[in-house]
Amino acid sequence: MNMRPLFQEVLHLYTDGKERSRQMVQDELRDTYGSFKAFKDKQMDEALHTAMSNGLIAESRYELDENGDLIMYYQSDQDMIDLINKYIK
Repeated sequence: MNMRPLFQEVLHLYTDGKERSRQMVQDELRDTYGSFKAFKDKQMDEALHTAMSNGLIAESRYELDENGDLIMYYQSDQDMIDLINKYIK
């Protein structure tokens, strides 16, 4: 099986233009990457913030869950998608 590195696969998810939270990303990738050290919540949050800082994704909205924890959602516009696609070729 030819796997992309975890961070590249996270970015690839955002190339469909859909909004996702960290938890949604983890749910989609758990079967393949769930055992990776970098798959933990803190590391995934850092990866998403790095992608946002690099202009690959943007915050789209936020909400509080039933426990009062902040849930951030991210999304890529077409320019960001084009940039991601150049990066992960």
